[in-house]
Amino acid sequence: MPQATPITVSITRTVLPEHHRRFNAWVQAGQDLAREWDGYLGSGWIRTSANSNEWHVLYRFSSAATLAAWDDSEERRWWINSASELVEITKVEHRTGIEGWFEHPGETTVNISETVVPPRWKQAVSIFLPFFPLSLLANLLLVPHLRAWPVVLVVLLTTCILTPLMTYIFLPVTTRLLRPWLSRPRRPKRD
Repeated sequence: MPQATPITVSITRTVLPEHHRRFNAWVQAGQDLAREWDGYLGSGWIRTSANSNEWHVLYRFSSAATLAAWDDSEERRWWINSASELVEITKVEHRTGIEGWFEHPGETTVNISETVVPPRWKQAVSIFLPFFPLSLLANLLLVPHLRAWPVVLVVLLTTCILTPLMTYIFLPVTTRLLRPWLSRPRRPKRD
């Protein structure tokens, strides 16, 4: 059986200027969570320069399998979502070998952009836009035929019809159309 190769994840994050102290605390919390996972070998973060908003976060796991367990965990998902108002993710790289800890990469196995979570208000708008007309249409076309039914059953039926329509058709189309707006980097707040 081949020996597992350690893998380093290098993430470049742009931190909103007013949140540098909160970002440090957030990364520390992530380190504390990751320490509990099998295969965790260490992590660290550095700022590009004293005045820069760009930070480089590195963490290392003993194998792709142990990294995947961490990456797919509920704890990590909660931790990542807790920073949605602090940072934008600009680049993610997975590297093998010791060079993953240093500036010049060795073998780059994956180079992808991580999904940027839009602010909750943008998520709400992107849900409202298809939901309102779809709900209105259901109330105009379907509900008049169900007047004899108890309200609970009418709501249950319309929910059972609208949920898959929203999930598989309308939300994917809406988010695809709104993608430039949803993924637009946040502007720093002015004093």
